[in-house]
Amino acid sequence: MALSNAATLSSKSLYSNTRPLSQPHLQPTYSLVPTTKAHDSKPLATRISAVHAAEPSTKQSPPPVAVSPLKWTVESWKSKPALQLPEYPDQKGLETVLKSIEAFPPIVFAGEARHLEEKLAEAAMGNAFLLQGGDCAESFKEFSANNIRDTFRVLLQMGAVLMFGGQMPVIRVGRMAGQFAKPRSTPFEERDGVKLPSYKGDNINGDAFDEKSRTPDPQRLIRAYSQSAATLNLLRAFATGGYAAIQRISEWNLDFAEHSEQGDRYQELAHRVDEALGFMAAAGLTVDHPVMRTTEFWTSHECLHLP
Repeated sequence: MALSNAATLSSKSLYSNTRPLSQPHLQPTYSLVPTTKAHDSKPLATRISAVHAAEPSTKQSPPPVAVSPLKWTVESWKSKPALQLPEYPDQKGLETVLKSIEAFPPIVFAGEARHLEEKLAEAAMGNAFLLQGGDCAESFKEFSANNIRDTFRVLLQMGAVLMFGGQMPVIRVGRMAGQFAKPRSTPFEERDGVKLPSYKGDNINGDAFDEKSRTPDPQRLIRAYSQSAATLNLLRAFATGGYAAIQRISEWNLDFAEHSEQGDRYQELAHRVDEALGFMAAAGLTVDHPVMRTTEFWTSHECLHLP
């Protein structure tokens, strides 16, 4: 309820006669205007009982500003500043490649993205721990099943330590299956008086310092798509095919860390987990449930290159 500047109300000054009146015309009336007695020139503010609405303001409100709704599209990013995009000399070749990739099946699905959003919300609320790791940038040369397995195994190992020590769910996110592009501080690199475009990642150009390698090639995008799809296919097999079963926690240690101090500490934790699993089996609690034999594993990469 609006109040005018003529009076100020408080919970003590707002009251009415509690005696019921039978005649409607004798019901108490209410006003914000202070009353005066005949023998006193000072206004009394003791019988303010209700409120009149404030007088409407004579000032005109500014007209509302029309705000266009923000609608996301696959090309919304083109209206934003982007400083890391390469300049392709062959624009027609780029358009042809992009049309081909648009016709390819999706690597991830909307339902998977929504599920990850729910998991990240749990982490934001403090109900889960987010673990993200991987290479600075993937490469075509080092693409192999062993490298993918080792990265996956490290994240499994770290997740087990965090989960057992923190008694909290761990969201494992690999920086892989699309992490090719590299941000550069300068668009060009100069050696011995030769100036060439900077190496921006294997999905854009090559790291060899020659003109052919450093020229952005749109065909590299197709190879990056294929490698990302193959990486995800192998990760899904690792996550659901038994390799990530908690019973194999002792096998996740990497060879180079097996005889190190960190490796010994991990093995100690793994033995404690094995003891807990043995107790569950002795108590008749099955460890063959899918929750015990599979794990959720997510992938991520920077949205750095959007041609």
